[in-house]
Formats: sequence, structure tokens, C-alpha cells
Amino acid sequence: MNHRRLPLITSALLAAVTAFTPLSAAMAESSVRPFNTLFEPLLADPMQPHIAVMPKLDKKELQLDIGTSADLYQNESKTFAAGVDFATWSLLKRTNNFKFPVDAIDYLFGVNATWQHKLGDSSLPFDTATTKLRLSHISAHFEDGHTDATGAWLHPELTPLGTIPFTFSREFINLTTALSAPGRKVYLGYQYMFHTLPGDVSPHAFQAGAEVGLPYNAYLAADFKLLPVWDSAKEKSDAFRGTWNLQAGMRLTALGIDNVRVACNYFSGMSRQGMYFNKSESFTSLGMIIDL
Repeated sequence: MNHRRLPLITSALLAAVTAFTPLSAAMAESSVRPFNTLFEPLLADPMQPHIAVMPKLDKKELQLDIGTSADLYQNESKTFAAGVDFATWSLLKRTNNFKFPVDAIDYLFGVNATWQHKLGDSSLPFDTATTKLRLSHISAHFEDGHTDATGAWLHPELTPLGTIPFTFSREFINLTTALSAPGRKVYLGYQYMFHTLPGDVSPHAFQAGAEVGLPYNAYLAADFKLLPVWDSAKEKSDAFRGTWNLQAGMRLTALGIDNVRVACNYFSGMSRQGMYFNKSESFTSLGMIIDL
């Protein structure tokens, strides 16, 4: 995937959002609830700290996420905030007797700062610009089912380095800017990894996305990332691949639980699990997300 394709993708996302501009404000506001953070979570970003249970429809696997982003400080004018991020992203197997062994798990923690600016009489169909800067650490680990009865590791040849165990750890800076209005949002992001194990991974990653509110508290959202691809033979990354997560969802406002939404995802690209960062996959999932 060439870097020059990113502006084309972003333009397409912007055009899609602009096409929905005639939606009434009341209808759009009900589909995307205001959050307590100045920077509202990105709905379709699979690496967003959130609480979610998302069974895969075409595989006996389950994604279980536990996390949140919280502003610890906001100034009175609501133009600046500082906060923290905590998250775990788990890949579980679905087996008989309602058992869910944990295949792999990733942990993230970090700090963030947010700046927000009202656009006023802008020619764009947005009234707010928000930028979030994050400093984060992430690590990944194998859990159940990766050793035999003697404790020997299974299938090391399938791992990025061809050996188990190996250390996966990354520290990075992430900068994301969003343009939003009631019921619509577009955003661009850039991530720079200043330390990584294994090494020889490109430090750069790029992101773009869009969200559109629909009637009856529903919404559509798309998240695109340009991520480095690991070459196991060379033990380094020397290419990039696009990774999509498309989400259609509905907030359960009609049931009086506005902070719960049901969502269907289609994911295609590089695995989000650090232990499988060399693996590409495609799947559909359907489940529940809770916004705190």
C-alpha cells in the first residue's frame, strides 16, 4: 500500500460524510452520544480503549475488550483536557460447556492531552476541531493453549520470529485530529513508535476514518490504518498494508440504556493482537459495546 493513496482514501471518506449533511441535527445527535472526554472515542477503531464483547461470526473466537479513556482535568472553557488511557484487548477461543480460554492478550496504558477549538463560520460541514496527543505503552502475551502437557511451546514456526516465547513491547506517540458536527465526524491520525521489541519494525503508521449518524440512534463508521507488514524471513518490516474496520451500530436509547450499543464489524487487515502482528486476517463480528 503506497503512502500516496492515503489522501485519496481520506477524500472519499470526507465525501461520504458530506453527503449525509442534510440529516437533521436532532436525529444525528441521538445516534452519537456526547462523551465525558473532550475527544470522543473513535467508534470503529478496534484499538480504542472501550468495553466490548464481540463474537466472530465465521470463527470460533471472541474478542473481549476492557478499557477506557478518561479526562482527569478539563479547563472551564472546555478547550483543553489531560487524561489517561487503559485497555486490554483479548482474543478468546469459543469451546464447549461455555468455556473461553484466552489465546492472547494485549495491555495498554498511557497519558493524553486534548485541545478543542470551535470553527465558527467554517465553509466545511463541521463546527468543531479536536486534537488528541497520546503517549502510550503496549505489551502482548500468549496465554492458554500454547504449550503441551510437558510445558513445551506449540507451533513456534507460526510466530513472527519463529520462536516462543518472544517479547512484544512498544512505546509510541499518537496524534489524531478530528473535525466533527452533530452526527458526523472525519479524522486523521499518525503514530510514531520510538521503541519496539522485536526491532526493525517501521516506526510509522497512519490512520483515517469517518462516522455518520443515522435515524433511530443508528450510525455507520469506518476506520482505516496503514500498518507496517512484518517479513518473517527477513525479520523486519519493509512494506505497508491497509487495514479496515467497518462498523454499523445502534445505541439502545429506546431501552433507556444510552451508553450501550450493538454493533456489527467487518475487519480486514493486520491482526490487532501483538503476538500475531505478522498475521493478516478477515472476519465479521457482532456484539455489544459499552461506553463509559
